[in-house]
Amino acid sequence: MEKEILIFGHKNPDTDTIGSSLVKERLNKKMGNSNCKAVRLGNINKETKYMLDYLKLEAPELISGVEENQEVILVDHNEFNQSADGIEKAKILEVVDHHRIANFETSEPLTYTARPYGCTSTILFEDYKANNIEISKEEAILMASCIMSDTLILKSPTTTEHDRKALEELEKIAGIDIKAYGLEMLKAGTDLDDFSAEELVNLDAKSLDKNGTKFVIAQVNTVSIEDALKRQEELEEAMNNEIEKNNLDLFVLAITDILNSNSEIIALGKKVESVEKAFEKKLENNKVFLEGVVSRKKQILPNIDKNI
Repeated sequence: MEKEILIFGHKNPDTDTIGSSLVKERLNKKMGNSNCKAVRLGNINKETKYMLDYLKLEAPELISGVEENQEVILVDHNEFNQSADGIEKAKILEVVDHHRIANFETSEPLTYTARPYGCTSTILFEDYKANNIEISKEEAILMASCIMSDTLILKSPTTTEHDRKALEELEKIAGIDIKAYGLEMLKAGTDLDDFSAEELVNLDAKSLDKNGTKFVIAQVNTVSIEDALKRQEELEEAMNNEIEKNNLDLFVLAITDILNSNSEIIALGKKVESVEKAFEKKLENNKVFLEGVVSRKKQILPNIDKNI
């Protein structure tokens, strides 16, 4: 039996990573490529669980890594340090992504779609349209969920007209008040009470490397930064454990208020001055408030990266 092509997003999966994997599998099968399977590289968060439960869908199978020459399709990421263990020896057939391109190479040509949109699923929506593939109600809600998650219901500065147009069309197909659904989905993801500090700092953490400097930017969404900061001491302990365990130079945790579109950043490690330079603000008690900052991809990472 021919081995399945695995489709997956990044480690510490978010809604776009899970939703885009499922959508890409469905799109490929509708286009005649039946030998593919969506999988995941980590646990499902509460926001994504809300989406899956709403649609009565099972989460994709959890895998720990990929074998040599395993054929794969990457969605919502490209950097090897965010991908499956063993990705360097896998055969990457395709990438569909909306992030920067870094720490990535292949030995063979591939199909690579990178567009500066707010969400991977917006790219997939355009692929459906370009290939005249009908979008089902389930697929519409999956893609709309991803777009609303990544753009904070179109309020993030990463939002483009492509995302707005896609969400408008997807709402018609879905047949529901998509923004009301989206707000409930986002709120579900802000319930942090059941998570340990270790789980919170790893829930949505991106591992990065620049010229040998290893750093992590993690993000959690909330409706009350003040409540989240009541756990600052234990969060810092968990961050320091990650720094020691993974030999990191910097660990940044962004606590983002999804209702008021602000973030508080906690930063620890040898390179904390990179954060101070990035935002031209001094850390006080290891933290700094950033008004209007919600996007790791567009507002946090680029500023820190150029000051590392």
